[in-house]
Amino acid sequence: MDKKNIKKVVLAYSGGLDTSIIIPWLKENYNNCEVIAVSGNVGQADELDGLEAKALKTGASKLIVMDLNKEFVEDFIFPTVKAGAKYEGKYLLGTSFARPLIGKRLAEIALKEGADAICHGCTGKGNDQVRFELAIKAVAPNMPIIAPWREWDIKSRDEEIDYAEAHNVPLKISRETNYSKDKNLWHLSHEGLDLEDPANEPNYEKILEMGVSPEKAPDKAEYVTIHFEKGVPTHVNGKKMDAVDLVWELNKIGGRNGVGIIDIVENRLVGMKSRGVYETPGGTLLYEAHEILESITLDKQTMHFKRSVSDKFAELVYDGLWFTQLREALSAFVDNTQEVVTGDVKLKLYKGNIVPAGVTSPNSLWNEEIASFGDDEGAYNQADSAGFINLFGLPVRVQALLNEAKKKNNK
Repeated sequence: MDKKNIKKVVLAYSGGLDTSIIIPWLKENYNNCEVIAVSGNVGQADELDGLEAKALKTGASKLIVMDLNKEFVEDFIFPTVKAGAKYEGKYLLGTSFARPLIGKRLAEIALKEGADAICHGCTGKGNDQVRFELAIKAVAPNMPIIAPWREWDIKSRDEEIDYAEAHNVPLKISRETNYSKDKNLWHLSHEGLDLEDPANEPNYEKILEMGVSPEKAPDKAEYVTIHFEKGVPTHVNGKKMDAVDLVWELNKIGGRNGVGIIDIVENRLVGMKSRGVYETPGGTLLYEAHEILESITLDKQTMHFKRSVSDKFAELVYDGLWFTQLREALSAFVDNTQEVVTGDVKLKLYKGNIVPAGVTSPNSLWNEEIASFGDDEGAYNQADSAGFINLFGLPVRVQALLNEAKKKNNK
């Protein structure tokens, strides 16, 4: 990439430490180029306050804020919930599936604005650099990408703060509270400082923002009922809600009951292990309820096979491979399975715990006459099991007969 040809850059802008100092850095290192700051609103709430003034003050020509909340929930979150995808069995992919959407829209704006390059503030150690750049390549395959963390001499967040102070860039953080965070309507992640070492217990009273710790949750249990239509949540406690409002409502319910806090050491795409603390209160309720509903609506073979699909789906999302043929094919499979996933799930919440409290569905495969421990009344002939066991256990019996014959021949 010839820096001389870079006259206009579209920057993925959050207003955080990294992207705040990137604006003056770009102008210093890329011929005083025009910088268009672009922010994707995926539910950061107060993080967007004052963003335009800050971007302009630090050298951007303008700020474009994209409202992506509806698309984020309906086209990225809900398909992932329907898939039951959890990275390494725990992480609900809050940052992972936001990046492809933002990257896609970023590329579209860059093409529309006639930009010469797209810039992001992801580090060379993280997963987000891959997620952003693969999404950009899916829309604008020939667009040059600038990643300052792979170019500049800055080596730490302390040095970033030094640079910000030297260039009069306003910051909302201090050196002592400089956790690396990512916030959207689905989750809030916390990394860095004392959290880097898995030996350190998180100070939840200090870091939690979307809810309370289980110790601080009410002493009385709260019930919540979630209704699904073909795998998509539509109602909370009998009230029909649009997708975005539904997630916000479940965040409030889960948050006040200490639900959805996980502390994990995950395997990053780039090969290292990284410790993070995640808050996903509403998402945790949705995953739990959806899984319970599937337990009575999916047949055994579909349910068991879907678990392997869930693992692969989560890996694709985590690795930034949303815009790929395989992810789309897996979503097609998932959508087919969800045709029967309709019903109501009632959950009991108590101090961080989620206890199933009832599930109903018009497509339930649970049959009282067959499953009951009471009188069969002809629905299930228990005598039939003898023939089934003989056939099912035939390989075991054949192997045992062979072993007996070998023992006799060895005598």
